Amino acid sequence: MIKYRLKCENCEKIYDSWFSSSKEFEKLKKKGFINCHFCNSKSVIKTLMAPNILNVKKQNTNFVNSKENNDIKKKILKFQNFIKKNFEYVGNDFSYKARTIHYNRENKKGIYGNASKKQIQELQEEGIDAQIFPWIEDNNN
Repeated sequence: MIKYRLKCENCEKIYDSWFSSSKEFEKLKKKGFINCHFCNSKSVIKTLMAPNILNVKKQNTNFVNSKENNDIKKKILKFQNFIKKNFEYVGNDFSYKARTIHYNRENKKGIYGNASKKQIQELQEEGIDAQIFPWIEDNNN
C-alpha cells in the first residue's frame, strides 16, 4: 500500500489517499476514476510527501486528533442524514435546478447535489444561496 497526498487543481484542496501501488494510481488516474472528494473534479494531481516517521510523542497526539476527527465525522454524518431526509437530491443538475427554483420563484423543497466550486461561485454571484458541504461516506452502514 502507498499513500499519496493529492491536490485538486479546481478547488485547490489537499487530501491523502491510499493506493495498492504507484502503478494502480496511474491506472486509475488514466481511466478517470480519481476525483476530488470536495468538488468532484477529475483534475487531481499528486504532490510531494514526506515519509511518516513514528514518534512516541506524536503518537499520543494522533490519538487525540483521531478522537476529534471521529467527533467531527459523526456531526457531518448527522447533518448529511438531515439533508437526505429534508432535501431533494438532484445529482449533477444542481446548478440548473438551483437557477430554475430561484428565477421561477418556485416554492419547492430545498435541493442538494453536485457542483464545482466555480459553479457555486457563479450561483452566489447571481444571488442564489448555494453552499459547499463536505460529503463523506458512512462506512458503518
